[in-house]
Amino acid sequence: MAENLPLMSQINTDFPSEFTNRMREQLGKDWEKFVAAHQQPSPTSIRTNPKKCPSKELEKIPWTDFGYYLNERPSFTFDPLFHAGSYYVQEASSMFLEHVLKQTIDLSQPLRVLDLCAAPGGKSTHLLSLLRDNSLLVANETIRARATILAENICKWGNVNAVVTNNDPEDFQRLNGFFDVIVIDAPCSGEGLFRKDQNSMNEWSEENAELCSLRQQRIVNQIWPALKQNGILIYSTCTYNPKENEGNLSRLVAENKSESLKLKVESGWGVEEIQIENINGYHFYPHKTKGEGFFISVLQKKEEQSEITAHTKKIFDHPPKKIIERLSSWFTNPDTIEFALHEELILALPKKYLFDIALLNKALRVIQKGTAIATAKHDKLIPEHSFALSNEINVDNFPSIEVTLEQAITYLRKDVLNLSTDKTGFTLLKYQDTPIGWVNHLGNRCNNLYPSNWRIRS
Repeated sequence: MAENLPLMSQINTDFPSEFTNRMREQLGKDWEKFVAAHQQPSPTSIRTNPKKCPSKELEKIPWTDFGYYLNERPSFTFDPLFHAGSYYVQEASSMFLEHVLKQTIDLSQPLRVLDLCAAPGGKSTHLLSLLRDNSLLVANETIRARATILAENICKWGNVNAVVTNNDPEDFQRLNGFFDVIVIDAPCSGEGLFRKDQNSMNEWSEENAELCSLRQQRIVNQIWPALKQNGILIYSTCTYNPKENEGNLSRLVAENKSESLKLKVESGWGVEEIQIENINGYHFYPHKTKGEGFFISVLQKKEEQSEITAHTKKIFDHPPKKIIERLSSWFTNPDTIEFALHEELILALPKKYLFDIALLNKALRVIQKGTAIATAKHDKLIPEHSFALSNEINVDNFPSIEVTLEQAITYLRKDVLNLSTDKTGFTLLKYQDTPIGWVNHLGNRCNNLYPSNWRIRS
């Protein structure tokens, strides 16, 4: 990451009285430790992209191979590697998803995975780092504005085997038995974020927590048919409220044939295992773990489930053969890619999942699929920004320029960029040998092709 970046401030506030009363009873003798933990700064953590970023000489987060604690919180906005998708800023406790998946799923197998409440993209990008390239991730967000942010973060991560959708949970009932794994990071009352997020405390109320619980029940019930028999459902929240956590899952298990799975957890991690009725739940408290409040639990579906078949007569239009031949040299492994044409936009899709993506296209509101490669203007191919960030790009096929931090920030602001080079045409800009985007160098001037809606505005 860039050095000498300005630090962010930390705010502490008092708890709502109703929350205090419940948590005193819930925590017992640990209440004072819980309070004391909230008087300390919230830890800052990142998760690196294994296809873009080498391991760091930093304090490791113990339940993930990719997570690190930082000694201080920089302004990530001014780090070009952040914008290039080299790492994601994510709360440490939520990275426990990796430990859950490694214990409950054979990640070497091809899997169809749904991240149902995915924005802004922390768990989706984590899933993409864990799944093999022969799997497919569907990252969904109900709110359109947040789905756009999700699509941007998926794009930066650089994987071709992802589809971003903008649907309500009930829409997935058109896909009975389609998914091997469903992750639900459910919208919640946000109690686990009180230390780091002033708004989550200001917006908290018992009434809102009750509404969240009802909404969560609706979500898990509506998505249940989309999980295949013996499939895995991972449910998490960033709250401590049993009604939003074990209570909801206990109700689901009572009404559907499923099993709550028990995980092996290192005692030194400070994760608290709770068994309520038929549910194994795992709680993260800030006085016990180096992270924020978090809850996670795993169910395996045991009942029979009909499965939709992924086939359709109409797949996708294709670019002309001569364009496909040109594009093949753009990729490190073109044999796994299928090129699709959407008006003038050329997409790279995983060949293995063409029928699946076509089915998703028909059943859902898809806002991004695969990787946008280029716009075709007659015989001219104008490369897309998403392709500059792709893990599939053959960087040796393109001229490139290594830029300084100052030049990179100028580029990310979409300001006029002056580059001294004899290279012309579409050129990759690199910062610390990592692609950050395209310019079109015309000899006497340089067109900045960074997406306008992504530019740094501060």
